[in-house]
Amino acid sequence: MRTLIVLTLLAVLVMAATCYESRESMESHEYFNPFLNRRRASDFIQADTRLRAITQERIRERSKATQEHQRELCEEYYPCEIYAYRHGYPAAYKHYFGRRRTK
Repeated sequence: MRTLIVLTLLAVLVMAATCYESRESMESHEYFNPFLNRRRASDFIQADTRLRAITQERIRERSKATQEHQRELCEEYYPCEIYAYRHGYPAAYKHYFGRRRTK
């Protein structure tokens, strides 16, 4: 009988030690609401990183490949775009913009 009481007390102590939740875990905001607010979702990204990404994008826009620049120019001019559907963008650019010369 005595060993049964000792084993029961030991089981209660083990259960109390393993199932105890500390005050810090109860104070955590994630305990009650595990989902983040939209505004707080991107708080971990620093402003410098965003600004650096925007700057890199602007640099890439300035230094486009020649073919890409010609294609964009041709897409903005409707007859050139129609001509490009049949003959391709390099031929259309050459047809509409290749003959331009300054005197």
